[in-house]
Amino acid sequence: MTAQTWRRGLLAGARTSWTLGKVIFPVTVVVTVLRYTPVIDGLTALFAPLMKLVGLPGEAAVVLALGNLLNLYAAIGAMLSMSLTVKEVFLLAVMLSFSHNLLVETAVTRRIGVRVGAAAGMRLGLAFGSAALLNLLWRGGEEPARYGLVPPAVPDLAGDWDAIAWHGIETAFWGVVQMALIVLPLMVGIELLKDLRVVDRLSRLLAPLTRLLGLSERTSLTLLAGLLFGLAFGAGVIIESAREAGFSKRDLYLLTLFLSACHAVVEDTLIFVPLGINVLGLLALRLAVALILTMLLARVWRALEARRAQRPTTYRA
Repeated sequence: MTAQTWRRGLLAGARTSWTLGKVIFPVTVVVTVLRYTPVIDGLTALFAPLMKLVGLPGEAAVVLALGNLLNLYAAIGAMLSMSLTVKEVFLLAVMLSFSHNLLVETAVTRRIGVRVGAAAGMRLGLAFGSAALLNLLWRGGEEPARYGLVPPAVPDLAGDWDAIAWHGIETAFWGVVQMALIVLPLMVGIELLKDLRVVDRLSRLLAPLTRLLGLSERTSLTLLAGLLFGLAFGAGVIIESAREAGFSKRDLYLLTLFLSACHAVVEDTLIFVPLGINVLGLLALRLAVALILTMLLARVWRALEARRAQRPTTYRA
């Protein structure tokens, strides 16, 4: 690793940390303050029935709305201000892994030829379906969650607005610090991968995986871009690869399903480290869901194509 690689990586990390901090800091402060007003209580009561279906409190709707309408960083900023259990934090992390930044990332899938309704439906269905199933199967995790360096929520500050504001600022500050400690080495690592041309080599190594998923081998670069950089950050590679390779409709929908369940595996996994959850378990769950559902869809698609091919062609006189 050269000094130039370190310089590029650290500069990229600093820029990214600054960009993320501008989202996380104000969102954390605002949501922390709102927790001591009737606003969060009103949202909690409004969304409680829906959130109860997946084992979450009503205020979790704020986290999901920020994550889907804005991005993961805004959602995590809101979570850092809430008193949640270990199970609730993990359920939210699972849902946000499948469904976040929905407006931007759905626009990307539309550019490669997948209908908006299908792309959004896949991701929201995965988010709510997986959380409902996990909630039914998981017994335990009721202990309060701890967010690393972030101070725990203080429930008895009602009326002391100076203390509430300071608590929000302190929570936001440590949340940004923890995020920077993750982002800086991540960006240096990405620059190193670029220097070593690892991405090109990995693309060739992914050929067996594309066959396993029922995809054509020419989708390997698109699959790799989505896995490593996500739908938004990898948008350029994904859109250009899809255009140049001329993917079939089947390839497009299988790719979208796989990447809806599992994309940006490095960033979207490490980003949850400050929440204190089992990130390896989260990654394993995303990979398992992506593999199983994509292989099932590929088999169903093949069966439908075979049945369609066997139908006798009728001609009109």
